[in-house]
Amino acid sequence: MQSVVNMILDAGKTGVELSLYIILPVMVVMMAIMKLLEDRGVLQKIANLSAPLLSKVGLPGMGVFAILQMLFVSFAAPVSTLKLMERDSQISDAKIGATMAAILVMAQANATFPLAVVGLNIPVGMATSVICGCIASLAAYKMIGKDDDYIVGTGKQEQVVAAKEEKIKGKTGIIAVLFKGGEEGMMIAAKSMPPLILAVFLVNMMRSMGLISWMEIWAGPLLEMIGIPGVAVLPIVTKFVAGGTAMMAIVIELVNEGAMTVEELNRIAGFTLNPLDPVGVAIFLAAGERVARVARPAMIAAILGILIRGVMHIVIF
Repeated sequence: MQSVVNMILDAGKTGVELSLYIILPVMVVMMAIMKLLEDRGVLQKIANLSAPLLSKVGLPGMGVFAILQMLFVSFAAPVSTLKLMERDSQISDAKIGATMAAILVMAQANATFPLAVVGLNIPVGMATSVICGCIASLAAYKMIGKDDDYIVGTGKQEQVVAAKEEKIKGKTGIIAVLFKGGEEGMMIAAKSMPPLILAVFLVNMMRSMGLISWMEIWAGPLLEMIGIPGVAVLPIVTKFVAGGTAMMAIVIELVNEGAMTVEELNRIAGFTLNPLDPVGVAIFLAAGERVARVARPAMIAAILGILIRGVMHIVIF
């Protein structure tokens, strides 16, 4: 019993330290900056400029906005955009599925930026995210089927996003917007604390029972055959048990302990830095009925994109 209590206390210490000293400052600053860019319409302009190009792979203007939210805010941020797309009759199911497939492939900001502290290559990660996200988007769009009733150029989907932006635009000053963004970043850090503690405790339990060692012996050689280090077994298992945020906590701990190198971190990032896990999928499915309807082809397409992205990271690093 004493060993269980010690594991709980160790998990609590690790989770709180990660939340307060790594996730909190990074997310407060990043969310403050992103909130300001969002308020001033910079993100909307980027989305509108890139929409004509990305529409060729099935992404509407709001889909581009969802991608920016995933890459620069957090894995939960695109849910609000998916809800808007759900209600917009001008956006077909194929477009929604393409958007979901794209964001399921991409690196989530709430894990990417904290991992940058221990050596994650953000430019490469974002570049591979966009490239492979577009591949997954096109695959999902083709699987679900092209839509004839979607009128390209109506601009209605962009107007919905613009209307969303106008709610705060011009009503608040720069300092107020920065504070609002910082507050949202603090909430993300606070909400990440319970799953981090639970994940670290679960992993410690698996370690004490010898499950991790058994999996490393069994799966390690197989992973090394394709260029992935055997030490990656632990974060991979954590990701599919407790989600990407928990996986991030384990990776940071491994790097700080010297068990994983920066090169190995960047090598596995292509396979593990994405919201395609039980936690991420559950959050996206909550966006609405239309999103749930296209979830299966979107996830199949996302798996294709993640495999390609993982190979790219192995080749690059």
